[in-house]
Amino acid sequence: MKRVLPGPGQESVWDYPRPPRLEATRRHVVVRFDGVLLADSRNALRLLETSHPPTYYIPPADVRMDLLTKIARTSFCEWKGTAHYFDLVHRTKRAAAVAWGYADPTPAFAALRDHVALYAAPMDECTVDDERVIPQPGGFYGGWITRDLVGPFKGEPGSYGW
Repeated sequence: MKRVLPGPGQESVWDYPRPPRLEATRRHVVVRFDGVLLADSRNALRLLETSHPPTYYIPPADVRMDLLTKIARTSFCEWKGTAHYFDLVHRTKRAAAVAWGYADPTPAFAALRDHVALYAAPMDECTVDDERVIPQPGGFYGGWITRDLVGPFKGEPGSYGW
C-alpha cells in the first residue's frame, strides 16, 4: 500500500513513531453505549504508533466505570505491558471485551495506569471534537479514525505483516 500524503491540517499515521508516543490531548472525547453517556473527557491520552490511528485512553474519573466488568482476558504489549479487558453491560445489553486498560504499565507508559480505551465499533457513537470516528479496520486494533488522519491504516486488507 502506498502512503497517503497529508494535506493541510492532517496527520499521516506513517509519521507516528515506533515505539509509540503517548501524549495528553484536550480534544473532547465522548462515547455513548445503549443510549447512555459512557465517557466524556477533555483529559484523555493519545497513543500514537506508526501505521495506526490514535488510540484514546480515558481517565477513570471520566468513564462510567460502574458499567464495566473486568474479565479474565489479557494481552501483552512489548511497550505498555499486560492489558486487562472489560465487558460493558447496561440494562440487558452486553458487549464483550470492548474496553481495556493497564493496571501496571511499564515505566515509560506509567501515565496509562487505570485509564480505559474502548473499541469504537460496538458503541452507539464515539466522537472526537464532535466528529464521529471510524473504527480502525480489522477488529483487533482500537484506533479511532478522524478526518484529520491519513493512512493507509494497519488492519486494512493487505496490511498483515506490516
